[in-house]
Amino acid sequence: MDRQGSLNRFLAGIEGRALRIAEIATGNREDALDLVQETMLQLVRRYGHKDEHDWTPLFHRILQTRIRDWYRRQRVRNRLRSWFAHDQDEMHDPISNHPDRPALGPAARLEAEDFGDVLEAALNALPLRQQQAFLLRSWEGLDVRQTADAMGCSQGSVKTHYSRAIQVLRKRLEDVK
Repeated sequence: MDRQGSLNRFLAGIEGRALRIAEIATGNREDALDLVQETMLQLVRRYGHKDEHDWTPLFHRILQTRIRDWYRRQRVRNRLRSWFAHDQDEMHDPISNHPDRPALGPAARLEAEDFGDVLEAALNALPLRQQQAFLLRSWEGLDVRQTADAMGCSQGSVKTHYSRAIQVLRKRLEDVK
């Protein structure tokens, strides 16, 4: 019973941050809720018996895997939608159908009500792997090894993605000042 209580407290404590990470990655609250719920269920079913200090990296590994799977499914869905939407005679350009990441231009900066809006826009503009590395290292406080485990890549890749994310965020946020 104590293990179940510890697991419930862990999930309650990480839920909000995980939802925010998933929401930034997907841009859709409903999809983010589904991803976090699926992640929590998988953690409880498969890894609830593990030591408590292992739960955080395991949780984020599951969440990041689910986010990557979500991106893959979206690409397939978008290809199918574009295939059915276009005439067969029409030349198909997959790059033109890919949604642009929102750019933070002067008008958007003026409309931003506070720094949080600007930061969120800057985070949304990052490539997925840089976004993951930044959120796991800065927001979740994972070390390089834990982040590499969660992202399924090498520690060197985490350092590279994190460094690039910091550079981009600094530049975009300095422009706001």
